[in-house]
Amino acid sequence: MKQLFATFGLVLGVMHAVHAADADPLNSSRWPDLQERYLEGAPVVFDPRVEVIAPRVAEDSMNVPVTVRLKDMPDVTRVVVIADFNPIVKVLDFQPLVAQPGLSFRIKLQQASPIRALVQTSDGKWYAGGSWVDAAGGGCTAPSTGHGAPDWAEKLNQVQARVWHDGRNQRVRLRIMHPMDTGLAPGIPAFYIEQLAIEDEKGDALLRLETFEPLSENPVFSFDMPDTGSAPLRIVGRDNNGNRIDAKVMQ
Repeated sequence: MKQLFATFGLVLGVMHAVHAADADPLNSSRWPDLQERYLEGAPVVFDPRVEVIAPRVAEDSMNVPVTVRLKDMPDVTRVVVIADFNPIVKVLDFQPLVAQPGLSFRIKLQQASPIRALVQTSDGKWYAGGSWVDAAGGGCTAPSTGHGAPDWAEKLNQVQARVWHDGRNQRVRLRIMHPMDTGLAPGIPAFYIEQLAIEDEKGDALLRLETFEPLSENPVFSFDMPDTGSAPLRIVGRDNNGNRIDAKVMQ
């Protein structure tokens, strides 16, 4: 009988551990559906090494700064960012390749929501972290302001960039001129950047990024990667209307 109770207790302990691993620390009612949709139901470990840094209260729902920072997580192959309660949930899908797996950017929020980073390592396992952001709302349904400028079409997909070196690594900051329309404002169709990559002088990709409508207008990104010296970097991509992004960044 003691052996039976011991076995039963062990089973309960294992079940509790599994439940604890799967429990959402952000307590979002949408998380089970999102886990099934974006990870095909794969198990996820909520790991403190995955940090999503964002303001607790968004001052501007159309420009919410977000930084994803991963502490001592080797072999990261993919970082997926989602906002649970946005009408368009997926924000970006990042393949760091040779770059460091963290990045910074700005998003639009329709209402208060968790913002999550779902991180996959080379062994196929998923890890997650996130934070709640309180927002007044309306960021996804408001029209972009860029269309009001008479020269917006001439500036479309122009790239502004800066590079900082520290001897071993370099930080690249990009700003791309684009309205990033969600398609949710009345009479304005979806118009947004879909793909982006940074390449070295040989044309080899240092990182790849798939982007979606919730990114802020004229999106800004910051990445860290190994120092490539004085050789120029190339920024390439396209939007959902087939307009190309092709710029050279001199260091």
